[in-house]
Amino acid sequence: MQQAAGQDFYLKVGDKVTFSKTIGESDVYMFAGITGDLAPVHTNQQYMRDSYYGERIAHGVLIMGFMSTTSSLIVAGIQQPSDSEVPVSLGYDRVRFLKAALIGDTVTVNYEVVGIDPERRRSTASVTAVNQRGEQVAIATHILKWVPKD
Repeated sequence: MQQAAGQDFYLKVGDKVTFSKTIGESDVYMFAGITGDLAPVHTNQQYMRDSYYGERIAHGVLIMGFMSTTSSLIVAGIQQPSDSEVPVSLGYDRVRFLKAALIGDTVTVNYEVVGIDPERRRSTASVTAVNQRGEQVAIATHILKWVPKD
């Protein structure tokens, strides 16, 4: 297995990446079409006008997609990838949608490695999504596992 010099693992506690995106109406409608989740909270402005939110909200799983982007970014930043292992997502634990993300919000996802388990070939990360006002919209713990290529 090939790893960066001086490291016990590909990543280290404290490694971070960030991804930001403004949620457009097209993002919500394309996501709704791809997933089949055409719930009126996402697609019907008239329905949502008199709700607590006053407007349509983005799918929580769309925000998780942004979280997935950060896991790809952390892997892409590895200086010397392995010739014998491939990192794959084992998933997200303790996912919580804390506040609605609205069309027009800019969501920034911060991904920070918080744990390394070289024996189990895993890393864990704290993932937090905030809107342009700094309000948390979603949080999760992400687990990456390095599996043999063959």
